[in-house]
Amino acid sequence: MCHREKMFSVWSFCSIFIQAFVFGSLCETELSCLDEEGKPVDWFVVYKLPKYIKGAVGSGVDYMYLDPSLTDWQFSTHVVNTSKGAVGRTLIQLYHRYELNSSAYMVYNDAPPVLKYLNNYGHTKGMVLFDQSQGFWLTHSVPHFPPFPETGFGYPSTGKVFGQMFHCTTYNYKEFQKISQQLAYMNPRVYNCSVPVAYSTDMTDMAHLCAGKTPAVAPRRRLVQLKSVLGETFLSFAKSHSYIDDIYAGWVAQTLMTDVLVETWQREPHHLPSNCSLPYHAMNIRRIGLPGPVVFTSYEDHSKWCVSLASKAQWACVGDLNRESGQARRGGGLVCSQNPGIYRALRQAVAWYESC
Repeated sequence: MCHREKMFSVWSFCSIFIQAFVFGSLCETELSCLDEEGKPVDWFVVYKLPKYIKGAVGSGVDYMYLDPSLTDWQFSTHVVNTSKGAVGRTLIQLYHRYELNSSAYMVYNDAPPVLKYLNNYGHTKGMVLFDQSQGFWLTHSVPHFPPFPETGFGYPSTGKVFGQMFHCTTYNYKEFQKISQQLAYMNPRVYNCSVPVAYSTDMTDMAHLCAGKTPAVAPRRRLVQLKSVLGETFLSFAKSHSYIDDIYAGWVAQTLMTDVLVETWQREPHHLPSNCSLPYHAMNIRRIGLPGPVVFTSYEDHSKWCVSLASKAQWACVGDLNRESGQARRGGGLVCSQNPGIYRALRQAVAWYESC
């Protein structure tokens, strides 16, 4: 990272370019989620399409893309297994910086590349990369991804079969103190990380996780509000393994006070049926429909997300956990927002659900 005094002229130009009423700024010199062209963006969502879709066999690497500049899903001209799309461009920032010791990062996946799968960690996948100004938190649903930084960008062949989702948001430095605590609840399997001394006081939990320690968390779950660098509000739900319940029905729906439609990988006989016994229901999505049209079932989809049934609430969440009995005992989380663009894109993707 450049020294602050050396960054001043570039930062000033970037700040002037952005409208004065905006909460923060996006500048190409700062760590950030990057869009399809490699430009800084406040957030993006990528829906990687499954290889087998209704009436056709796809490539397994095509995807739909959404960010604040779009009103609906955009079929990407890129593919997810190259560094030219939003996911690849965003991750390249880690591969270019991981040896500099000027930023903090953590890469985690309960099914990491090369290493043996262990189920005593949270069912959570993602990475954070930030400096003392800002950075990004990328969550996703792809086992064995991303590669170790020293090997460069790549995408696993096993990640082509099922649908997958990526959600990236750009945050300023102080928000990563909250994210560090959220990650402690999720108990991620960290397989590559660096928390330089300059960050260790503010990011105590992340430093412990990086050192292979398990931070103590209490109570069993934690809900915090996060603000993106441009002022978008997100809610982060994080549960530990000691909170034994379906996160969607038992916590998210009841907290948001809305019935939710839930898309998770549906495997017999482990999946949970739609829950209609609580004040607010969690109902399983069985079929997904995206522009094209592209239609596939929840069995072909490894992504995890939910939306409020009623358009008035407009909640949309992207997360880590499936609605199945074993994962009620695993750590994990969801990031939710009432952004109308994200809500509309995901709500319209619900082609059929198991109602009450």
